[in-house]
Amino acid sequence: MPIPQDDRTIGRRLLRDDVYHRLRDAIVDGTLVPGEQLRDAELATWLGVSRTPIREALLRLAEAGLVSALPGRSTTVSSLDARDIREARDVVAAMHQLAVREAVGNLTDAHLDAMREANARFRAAIEEGDVEAALRADDDLHGVPVAVASNRALSTVLDQFTPVLRRAERLRFSSLGGEASVARHDELIRLCALGDADRAAEIAFGTWSSLSAVSEE
Repeated sequence: MPIPQDDRTIGRRLLRDDVYHRLRDAIVDGTLVPGEQLRDAELATWLGVSRTPIREALLRLAEAGLVSALPGRSTTVSSLDARDIREARDVVAAMHQLAVREAVGNLTDAHLDAMREANARFRAAIEEGDVEAALRADDDLHGVPVAVASNRALSTVLDQFTPVLRRAERLRFSSLGGEASVARHDELIRLCALGDADRAAEIAFGTWSSLSAVSEE
């Protein structure tokens, strides 16, 4: 049959994704705090949407472990414990290890320069104590090999589990641990430039697997 020429489905999908990302970011940055009850109607009013995309977003957030939903009772922002973070950390570390291993042979000088520029911004943010800027720069740096690897399954897993680690990253980047990350980034970039995929992948894995769970900080 002919493909329907109707863009309404695309619009709905974009709306669902936007609502999901808005709620996810509000949980990650602390706008919505652990234990806070999430009511469909209040969230719909806040974001100016219907309750349907809110409910769909909450289901996705529950799958990611950011929301706890009790059928027929209430939905609240999850209080992430050490086990939640360790499990997400190990998965994310493995995905970044895979991304680097797949990307190294295809990294251009422009890609490496982008990683260096991101690490310079990361270093400046750490020195200034700007955690949000450090997180953005860190995402930009690690996002280069992820983009070059162009593995959709890998990207999907990272999109689901990386937000769970934001609490641990904030703790690291607001402490001396952030300075150690600068050095790890430098070594990662050096090995990528040398084309040493295996060692670069191990550095990427170690960078993420060294994140401590909340109770370990």
